[in-house]
Amino acid sequence: MKRQNIVVTGGAGFIGSGVIRHLNDQGHSNIIVVDELAKTEKWKNLVGKQFVDFIPKHQFFDWLKGREEEIKAFIHLGACSSTVETDASYLLENNYRFTIRLAEYAFRHGKRFIYASSAATYGDGNRGFSDEHATLESYHPLNMYGYSKHLVDLWLKREGLLERAVGLKYFNVFGPNEYHKGRMASAITHILPTAKRDGVIRLFKSSEPNQFGDGEQKRDFIYVKDVARMTCAFLDNQATGIFNIGSGRASTWNEMASAVFKALGQQTKIDYIDMPVDLIGKYQNYTCADMHKTEAVLGSETKCQPLEDSVIEYVRNYLTPGTTW
Repeated sequence: MKRQNIVVTGGAGFIGSGVIRHLNDQGHSNIIVVDELAKTEKWKNLVGKQFVDFIPKHQFFDWLKGREEEIKAFIHLGACSSTVETDASYLLENNYRFTIRLAEYAFRHGKRFIYASSAATYGDGNRGFSDEHATLESYHPLNMYGYSKHLVDLWLKREGLLERAVGLKYFNVFGPNEYHKGRMASAITHILPTAKRDGVIRLFKSSEPNQFGDGEQKRDFIYVKDVARMTCAFLDNQATGIFNIGSGRASTWNEMASAVFKALGQQTKIDYIDMPVDLIGKYQNYTCADMHKTEAVLGSETKCQPLEDSVIEYVRNYLTPGTTW
């Protein structure tokens, strides 16, 4: 009998290509990659990876017809992840309606459906970062990207379908294979060139100085290798619902910058600059995943590499030589 395939949407992207790498490392090559490459450099993330076929996103639903028996599970990571995207209609179509259509197909045919939600759904953090379903309606995302993800979570709950899906709220992911993301790539990719060239890293001044000093804003930074491992672990269990995917630790931007300097073997020097106008009011000054629910399901799979170690590995093994994972 032909082995069933795992479909990874957004498979040429940042987290998607990392998931494929992890699956390959676990001995799985029965993967269908779905993405839209256009004129981007995302194709480089697929070089050296093993998969059965590549399906352009715009052909995907036609391709699915009649292939129900060929598919084991969906890992749906494809989305526009720009927090400054202002085309709300595009985000609703691309992030919300596409996800619902794919979820309905998966449920109709009894397939495992794992999809990417986001920590952006939590908004400014004043209501906490709990992935309990009872608190879903209380969150107020700060940008349209976060809202498009939030709408999927709410739809699944409203339709009584969270018991049939796995929604993963990814926190602040960084690591190899994000070169193509431009402005939306993690801060490390942006601060490294000036650290090398000028010996200085520039961070945003605090927009809430009464709560956070400059550079003392905190994020739950998590390495993409840890994210890929946790994501794939849900293929091996029957857990359903929404789960946070983070380190469970909030680190300051100053700590992140210091780790970059350590990776370069340089002295720490940080300057603080004004935040861009289009980020004011849309920027999370604090994130930290409540990992209790995820830990109860995944156990030791949630143990993350320390931030400093991950940053040093990323800078030395990937960013500096310009390699992918």
